[in-house]
Amino acid sequence: MANDELIEALRAADAVQFGEFELSHGGTSNYYVDKYLFETDPECLRLIADAFADELDGVEKLAGVALGAVPLVAVTAVETDTPYVIARKKAKEYGTAKRIEGRLDEGEEVVVLEDIATTGNSALDAVEALRDAGAVVERVLVVVDRQEGAAERLAEADVELDSLVTADDLLADADAASDG
Repeated sequence: MANDELIEALRAADAVQFGEFELSHGGTSNYYVDKYLFETDPECLRLIADAFADELDGVEKLAGVALGAVPLVAVTAVETDTPYVIARKKAKEYGTAKRIEGRLDEGEEVVVLEDIATTGNSALDAVEALRDAGAVVERVLVVVDRQEGAAERLAEADVELDSLVTADDLLADADAASDG
């Protein structure tokens, strides 16, 4: 079910743009969801934290994928009073050289929060890093699922993908807005 208030806020933040865009995985699209516009907008962050909180019940720990999901996991952690860790794309080359930042205990159940899922590569990398560090990860929760294979790819790793908004939701809303 579409989160109409969130879609409206994403649009108000100009985070949903139409045109010709190259995506991070190398493909192209006629629309783009600019995560930096919605992740730096207080109203969007508030709505996302509230919506994520509604989806999280009894979760031991949250994880955010660096860099994009860090604001999302931080506001959600505060909203839910749940600790979190940050999953880096690769281990830093200095200091502790960790891929997982923060406290993570062996066997802890973790839900990964992500901004946008397209192919699922970023989320899957985070899941693998968390599992390698001893976490139990069975779910990824994203703001926007572009519905381009992420759910299927994560399912192959026994991970469920849930989203607040899908591409169908965004595009249906855009069609309705252009009709009015």
